[in-house]
Amino acid sequence: MTLKSYCLSSSFSLFPLPKSSKPCKNHFLYSYSHNFKIPPLHCKASAVQVGAAELEDSMNKLDFENLVWPSPDDEIPFWQREFPSWEISSDDSSNVGKDPDLLHVVHVTAEMAPIAKVGGLGDVVTGLARACLSRGHKVDVMLPFYECIQRHYIKDLMLISTYSSYFNGDWVPTNAYRGEVSGIPVILVEPSNNFFKGQSVYGGSYDELEAYLFFSRTCLEWMQVTGTQPDIIHVHEWQTGSLPLLYWDMYHDLSLKKPRIVLTIHNMEHYGECRQEQLSKCGLDGSIYATEDKAIDDRTIGHNPERLSLLKGGIVYSNAVATVSPTYLKETLCSGWLASTLIRNRDKYYGILNGIDTAMWNPATDIFLPAAFDADKFQGKKICKHFVQRGLGLALEDSSSGIHQVPLVVCITRLVAQKGLHLITYAIQRVEELGGQMVVLGKAPDGRVEKEFEGLANLHNQGSSIRILLMYSEELSHMLYAAADMVLVPSMYEPCGLAQMIGMRYGAVPIVRKTGGLADTVFDIDDGLQPELANGFLFEGIDHGSLNLALDRAFSYYREKPSEWTATIQKVMRVDNSWNKTAGKYIDLYNSIRVEW
Repeated sequence: MTLKSYCLSSSFSLFPLPKSSKPCKNHFLYSYSHNFKIPPLHCKASAVQVGAAELEDSMNKLDFENLVWPSPDDEIPFWQREFPSWEISSDDSSNVGKDPDLLHVVHVTAEMAPIAKVGGLGDVVTGLARACLSRGHKVDVMLPFYECIQRHYIKDLMLISTYSSYFNGDWVPTNAYRGEVSGIPVILVEPSNNFFKGQSVYGGSYDELEAYLFFSRTCLEWMQVTGTQPDIIHVHEWQTGSLPLLYWDMYHDLSLKKPRIVLTIHNMEHYGECRQEQLSKCGLDGSIYATEDKAIDDRTIGHNPERLSLLKGGIVYSNAVATVSPTYLKETLCSGWLASTLIRNRDKYYGILNGIDTAMWNPATDIFLPAAFDADKFQGKKICKHFVQRGLGLALEDSSSGIHQVPLVVCITRLVAQKGLHLITYAIQRVEELGGQMVVLGKAPDGRVEKEFEGLANLHNQGSSIRILLMYSEELSHMLYAAADMVLVPSMYEPCGLAQMIGMRYGAVPIVRKTGGLADTVFDIDDGLQPELANGFLFEGIDHGSLNLALDRAFSYYREKPSEWTATIQKVMRVDNSWNKTAGKYIDLYNSIRVEW
């Protein structure tokens, strides 16, 4: 199994290596659909020579061989080079004890990393599933068999069931396949209609809401026809919000008696607006749910027509509801249109902080990095920084003095309003003024935002300190985290956030706005009340001045306190944000609602 199997919303395609290329284990490359051109390398020859000599010495000490340094003039960008296959398994599962009361958990989800990943949802499903497997539980992930998923990246893929599931007056012939992805059992549902056709996870020519209504029912239908009775059905986001309704008002009255339902809300912004007649297409009477205590969208009461919210219905009908950080739980109880629903269901609402998949995000074993490193031996991080700087055409530091004065800030994010777009654009300007470097990696689903950032890219990408890359690349994101001195997450709100945790794992000190899960994972270096937790730089305002103070403090710390900075790098790399740490809270939640059978 290789991590070259990504099904992304961005435009990537696979193509064979040219015959002249050196063969290797995996004969595919990503081709980015836009003509992306990085300007020539801008730096003094002496700086390059000194830096290269120092790095060569470092590589000799690390016994690192055959490193091919990239250039911005390379025909194939360095993140599209060939990488060896990566068999993902838990990197510390041998140290995890087995739980005494084992469960069968089925995740029903629209995303799963790496085969169907668009955002953090896919990472969370994979990380939590792997952590529970390592504790001895039985885990399956049910996922639509999107047309864009590359079948040969699924190990032992085989057809296990052919059955029919109801939708809009017809019974739709459906195939269910079983396979293994990154060591995790997966069941992929493939209907015979046009649902889930297209070159990306989202945005096909079909009605997306109706497709996920069908998917939610067909997962339950598969459990019924195969006699599968898991202890827990764990659903995620609005896409599977109708499953709890279908379970309790239909399938529980048929043969599915054992399962109990957990819903995780990853982002309250996405609520699954649904017309009553659309819900009726999956076999329920949509009008029954158009009440304030069930699934009516409160914002539409009194309008014509009133509409439903699949997310609200999922909250009401699930046995337990979790969101992805304790602080986000508090925030959602205090504001937002779902607050009243959550307050009414407060006794079953939990805030469980996400983890990161430390098997997939591990600088000591990461196949995408030019040099491995860890908290005890992190010389390889310098090589990663130099590698990325050369490949992107950023100026190289003059290392003759042995002091590095040019911090590299990375911001890896979807370019949407939630992520603090005005602060990202300000940071681009301010980091350059402070004499640092910054790389922004991300896509903008809104055409107006994309145009704005294209203008910024045209303005800055010809220089030697800023790169704005309007795309998504899993490989490049790994390299950027490894190269970064600082990771910026200036979100307006952030249910949990993974970037700050991944950044710390790779030795990048976080600069974040104090909200949601960012407030639960980053603690300010200058906060004398919690020195043992201090691991980054926080700001609270949404204005440029608040971010500016945080950037100034971070740059001063980096330049004026090199030994303290080194100690901070080691400290953040040792922070345990793994799923193995937090999965136990989900296990406790599962056990609190399970039914002995």
